[in-house]
Amino acid sequence: MLYKSNDDLPLEIRTRLSEAYQELYRAAFNSALHWYGEASKAHQVALSAVRMQSAMDRNVVVSG
Repeated sequence: MLYKSNDDLPLEIRTRLSEAYQELYRAAFNSALHWYGEASKAHQVALSAVRMQSAMDRNVVVSG
């Protein structure tokens, strides 16, 4: 099942992730579901995408 909006995401995802990460999760999930055809695999891929982006966001150096 593709997620058309963040409101369609599972409650656990909506409550644990910010709006931006929900968008990332949804896009990654939908893409992986199309590619692999398995919801469990798509969930793993989407969570991995969120973890990777989160790690990159923490490593951003702000100069100023």
